[in-house]
Amino acid sequence: MLKAYKYRIYPDKDQEVFIKVNFGACRFVYNWALEQKIKTYQQNNKSISRFDLQRILVHEVKPSNEWLKKANSQALLSSLVNVESAFTKFFREKSGFPNFKSKKNPVQSYQMPQHYSVDFERNLIKLPKIGEVEAVLHRKFEGDMKTATISRSSTGKYFISILVDDGEELPAKQGISESSTIGIDVGIKDFAILSNGVKVENPKYLKNSLKRMKCLQKRVSKKVKGSNNRNKARHHLSKIHETISNQRNNFQHQLSSKLICENQAISLETLNVKGMVKNHCPAQSISDAGWSSFVTKLEYKAEWLGKTILRIGRFEPSSKICNVCGYYNGNLTLKTREWVCPDCKTTHDRDINAAINIKKFSLQDQNLIVI
Repeated sequence: MLKAYKYRIYPDKDQEVFIKVNFGACRFVYNWALEQKIKTYQQNNKSISRFDLQRILVHEVKPSNEWLKKANSQALLSSLVNVESAFTKFFREKSGFPNFKSKKNPVQSYQMPQHYSVDFERNLIKLPKIGEVEAVLHRKFEGDMKTATISRSSTGKYFISILVDDGEELPAKQGISESSTIGIDVGIKDFAILSNGVKVENPKYLKNSLKRMKCLQKRVSKKVKGSNNRNKARHHLSKIHETISNQRNNFQHQLSSKLICENQAISLETLNVKGMVKNHCPAQSISDAGWSSFVTKLEYKAEWLGKTILRIGRFEPSSKICNVCGYYNGNLTLKTREWVCPDCKTTHDRDINAAINIKKFSLQDQNLIVI
C-alpha cells in the first residue's frame, strides 16, 4: 500500500533560501513546459512529449539560465511529469485546463523522487543540496520511500510529505450484511445523520469564525498594496483560514475513523456538490461542511481496512419515500423537516428517513455501486 506521511520541518535561514530557489526553479520549468505544449499544439496541432521537453531543458534551457543549476535537477524533471499529468487529467476527466503557476501565491511546493533520508532518532531529514533539516517526526514508518514533497503553507510553515510503499497488499473486502451496514445522509444543520437515528452536529467552523475573518479582511483591504503592513495583515488572515481548515480536517478524520472502524459497509448518496454550490444561498454552508473531503476520507480509509463503500444514484428520492411502507410523498419540500405517511401513519424525521432509505437502496442489487 502507498501511504503519505506529512511532517513539519524547521529549516534555518540559509536552508530557506535554498528551498525558495527550488520553488522558483520548479515553477519556472513548469510554466515553460506548459507554454511549450500550448505553442506546439497551436502551431503543429500536435503535443510535444515529456521526453522532448526534457531534452530541450537539459541542452538548451539550463545552459542559458545558470541559476537553474542551483536547484535539484530531479525536482526540475518532476515538474515536467506534473505538466504531463495535468494534461492527461484534463483530457481524461475534463477537470480544467492546466494553469500557469504564480510566484505571488504563498503556497509553493516541489518534489524530490530520491536521494533524501530520514533519521527518526535525531529528528532530522537530509535533503539534497540543502543538508540536514530539523523535523517533528511524530510517526514512524517502514517501507520504500518514494517521492517527497516539500511545501510551504500560506502562513509560512514548511512541511515535507513522504510517499511510502510498505510492501503490503490491500486487505480483502469483508462480507456485507444488513446489520453491519450503516446509511449516512449528510446535511447542513446536522453534518451527518445515521440510519440508526444518531445525528452528528455540524460544527460550522467557518460560520463561527466569520465575524473575525471579515474584520481581518477589511484590514487587508485598507493597507497599501505591496507594503509590509499589508503583508502582516495578510499573514493574520491566512492564520485564521489555516485554523478553520485544521479544525475541519480534525473533525472529519475523527468521525470517518469512528464510522469505518464500527461498520463493515457504509452507504452514501452520490451528490453533485459542484452543482449545489452554484446556488449562492446555501453555497457557503455547503463549502463549510466539506462533504467531498469527508467522503474522500471514508473511501481511502475503507480501502486500508478492507471495508466497503456503497453508493446510490444521484436522483434516488431518499427523503420522499416512506421507509416503512414505501409511500412516495411527491409534495415534500426542502423546508419540511417532519412528515406523516398517509398510508401507514408513521411520523418521519426527514433526515433519518433519508438515511434509512439510503441504506436500503444501496443493499438492492439494481442500485448497488461498490467502491
